Amino acid sequence: TQAMGDKKGIRRYGECALPMDDAQIRCALDLSGRPFLVWNVIFPTQKIGQFDTELVREFFQALSTHGGITLHLDQVHGVNSHHIAEAAFKACARALRDALDIDPRKADAIPSTKGIL
Repeated sequence: TQAMGDKKGIRRYGECALPMDDAQIRCALDLSGRPFLVWNVIFPTQKIGQFDTELVREFFQALSTHGGITLHLDQVHGVNSHHIAEAAFKACARALRDALDIDPRKADAIPSTKGIL
């Protein structure tokens, strides 16, 4: 949250549908200050090499909680655990980049009807 500053002028919302070979992940997020994770991702294997796939969800839960982000990740397709995980990280990164972009029409405003995020 510190990296977001006062959030003046940010777009606030971001989304991305990202294909990675057999996998496709959709990510939608809101930098609302209200952490919530919707996780509709299923890994066909418990490990990617030596890495536990359950840790991917744990990462996104921590990102949502500590970043104050409402975060939705939905798996559209995917049979390869590595591709699913990579698509999830990249979709989230692109959605986050879009949400943090400055909207030139509202550069001095907090993107909220309440005036705070």
